[in-house]
Amino acid sequence: MKVEILKTEKDLPTPKYAHDGDAGMDVYSAIDHELQPRERKLIPAGFKMAVPYGFEVQVRPRSGLALKHGISVVNSPGTIDHQYRGDVGILLINHSNESFSIKRGDRIAQIVFNKVELVHFDEVESLSETTRGEGGFGSTGNK
Repeated sequence: MKVEILKTEKDLPTPKYAHDGDAGMDVYSAIDHELQPRERKLIPAGFKMAVPYGFEVQVRPRSGLALKHGISVVNSPGTIDHQYRGDVGILLINHSNESFSIKRGDRIAQIVFNKVELVHFDEVESLSETTRGEGGFGSTGNK
């Protein structure tokens, strides 16, 4: 699949896969920023794109940043809909008790393209029965 991209920061790498067959493409920071403990910050990624109709792009944390530094995506996964044509930004949060230095060009998140199934609800008076029924939140665990 080809996706149109407009780089607003020409010197930054275009999002890319680190390895053949990876699900996520690395996204890079367009700014330097010292992310303070518990701080949330919208980090610009330096590009815009035209997501094809029938797809969404999920913005996900990088596992290494999460494990080693407590850095995550606040609304994980974030969603970029096909109609959006603005600047891509990554909403990061620092869950640790130490500041984290982000440098321009650092890999800060990953994006994954997913097909979207369009759903139309059919309002009914009752739902079909299942063995689980209305059991939720721990209903299948030990008592």
